[in-house]
Amino acid sequence: MVKRKRTFGVIGLGIFGSTVATELARFGNHVIGVDTNETAVAAIADRISQAMIVDARDDAALREAGITDCDVGLVAMGDDLEASILAVMNLKLIGVPVVWAKARTKTHHRILSKLGVDRVIHPELEVGQHVAQVLNNPLVRDYVSLGNGFHVVNFRVPQSLQGRKLTDLRHMRDYDLRCVGVMRGTEFVGQDGSDCTLQGDDLLLLLGQRKDLCDFGDSL
Repeated sequence: MVKRKRTFGVIGLGIFGSTVATELARFGNHVIGVDTNETAVAAIADRISQAMIVDARDDAALREAGITDCDVGLVAMGDDLEASILAVMNLKLIGVPVVWAKARTKTHHRILSKLGVDRVIHPELEVGQHVAQVLNNPLVRDYVSLGNGFHVVNFRVPQSLQGRKLTDLRHMRDYDLRCVGVMRGTEFVGQDGSDCTLQGDDLLLLLGQRKDLCDFGDSL
């Protein structure tokens, strides 16, 4: 089945907004980026489908720019509270079905939530927490939050576990964790219950709650 190309409207083309817009375009999506700053618009014009100088506080301007036809709208500006709120209200007004928005403060977050934003993003906070988790344990290569307290964590196999069978690990017996898989380079070589002998470059993908994952990581 061919994946349907979606159309995204990105409001605000600073570092955060332009990065999201560029990546969405790289994935093959139609991306409309707007900003009041001519320099920001010019800088991204050749990397996305359309880049325009538009004031998102004006719903008529957003309609004219084609934002009405977007499947998702992202309000990527957080410094100007008034502009952010008006942009969200206008995206809702012109009928964009899904709206995400960047927030800088808790108050900003509460206001955006009250306006019905589908997801409020705190890029600096979220990236800071992510970096801290990885720095805290040198064996953690990366992790993904699944919600409801569950995460998938990518552990580098330490020297102490090299040559051990996956079935011999204590992650199921002593911790409430599941091994989603063992990656060896680009090859998937095992998961819970499989007969897999761990090697030095292997990566363990473990699913569980944060405390269990931390306790397991500390035990390595």
